[in-house]
Amino acid sequence: MNINSSSDIDAYIAAFPAEIQVLLEQVRQTILDAAPDADEAISYGIPTLKLNGNLVHFAAFKNHIGFYPAPQGLDAFKEELSGYKGAKGSVQFPFDQPLPLDLIAKITKFRISQNLAKADAKGKKKPSGAGKG
Repeated sequence: MNINSSSDIDAYIAAFPAEIQVLLEQVRQTILDAAPDADEAISYGIPTLKLNGNLVHFAAFKNHIGFYPAPQGLDAFKEELSGYKGAKGSVQFPFDQPLPLDLIAKITKFRISQNLAKADAKGKKKPSGAGKG
């Protein structure tokens, strides 16, 4: 059920100035490295990675990269994220600060464990290796 593809995310990233494209690609690659079995899609109009449901979203705005790992993905890392603005399910990484790529990877891996546990409970865990393509 891969309605969207990585080419949609390529097009999304290509719409931004070169320096923002670099940041978006860094975030994208960090998430893909942390979640190699995830599917890429555009959801809510922004790049999304899915693994047994939405895993994380990311997007560029005027002054920041928005990262959306769901509220529980932020709650677990509240202390490490305390220096950033955010809302219930999002955090903002300003363009004038280095991206916390290690933290993005840790949050993504946390969200994978949540989604897999939820899928296990429902009895529909995605087999490893699935999701590429």
